[in-house]
Amino acid sequence: MQCPFCGYQRFYIKDSSDEFETYGFDCKSGDVCFDPGIDDASLTDLKDDTHIYCDQCAWNGKFKEIKK
Repeated sequence: MQCPFCGYQRFYIKDSSDEFETYGFDCKSGDVCFDPGIDDASLTDLKDDTHIYCDQCAWNGKFKEIKK
């Protein structure tokens, strides 16, 4: 899984209750791996329609757009 624009494999999602809180994850292994130290209780499941952001370029879109 990679960014459709730049090919980077690191992304983040925004916390729905705090617009300034983000959670980073990578997809290098083909699986979603959130950064260590993130409380699992605060995360929402990534669904096909979850809005994600590339950590390198300006691309953002739905999670389903990076899934192969």
